[in-house]
Amino acid sequence: MLRIAVQSKGRLFEDTMNLLSEADIKVNSSKRTLLVQSSNFPLEVLYLRDDDIPQSVANGVADIGVVGENEFVERNENAQIISRLGFSKCRLSLAIPKEIKYTGPEWFNGRKIATSYPHILEKFLHEKGIQADIHVITGSVEISPGIGLADGIFDIVSSGSTLVSNNLREVEVVMKSEALLIGNWKMDEDKHRILNEMLFRFEAVRSAQDKKYVMMNAPKDKVKEIVAVLPGIKSPTIIPLADAEWCSIHTVLEEKRFWEIIGKLKELGAQGILVSPIEKMIL
Repeated sequence: MLRIAVQSKGRLFEDTMNLLSEADIKVNSSKRTLLVQSSNFPLEVLYLRDDDIPQSVANGVADIGVVGENEFVERNENAQIISRLGFSKCRLSLAIPKEIKYTGPEWFNGRKIATSYPHILEKFLHEKGIQADIHVITGSVEISPGIGLADGIFDIVSSGSTLVSNNLREVEVVMKSEALLIGNWKMDEDKHRILNEMLFRFEAVRSAQDKKYVMMNAPKDKVKEIVAVLPGIKSPTIIPLADAEWCSIHTVLEEKRFWEIIGKLKELGAQGILVSPIEKMIL
């Protein structure tokens, strides 16, 4: 049995549970229970505060954990990064009141900065040769300048709306963060076997993201030209039709290039284009 530590609430909790669900690992996400076992996979989920996850994995209380890179770097626990999961992306940034003129990182010399990430901030300031007073608080860091507690803040930024609502503006991005799958260094062979199966499922889910399965009918004399504009995984599938002059072409397209490529296909005579979402994709 493999034990995974998961944040008990928030966006990272939701994204993690969605990933498990898409990988067909069924888990009761009730927050009333601290430890829950999957009904169809040898995995049990331990719900914790995000800042407790790195230490729990490092100490072996959990075998693996999903945690924000910001928390993992800040806690500096002895655990390994197994995989970058690609969701819950954000950044750690310095911000100041928007009416103040910013002259660069040296503006923070002699200033007071409120943050929940003192170690990451301290390292950044040291690298820049800046002497500032770091004021460590938890909770609503963004209100600190407005109540006179600090001159600026160092905090997580996603959309930036929280900064705007508190009359702040982002002036320095110190690090970018995303969800990490971290692991204990001493997992045994059985746990590694379960982990590898789970990673295989995760990769199948991630490979299918932002991709579409496309089927179309095309004149046979245009097949080479159509294939030339298809950035498929490998060679597209070509199937003969009852009409000897036509065939069916199947391929996979990235959603961001979909409309650009569809337009070219229509110009080359493709018809009956059918587009379907992809749930899983095994490469």
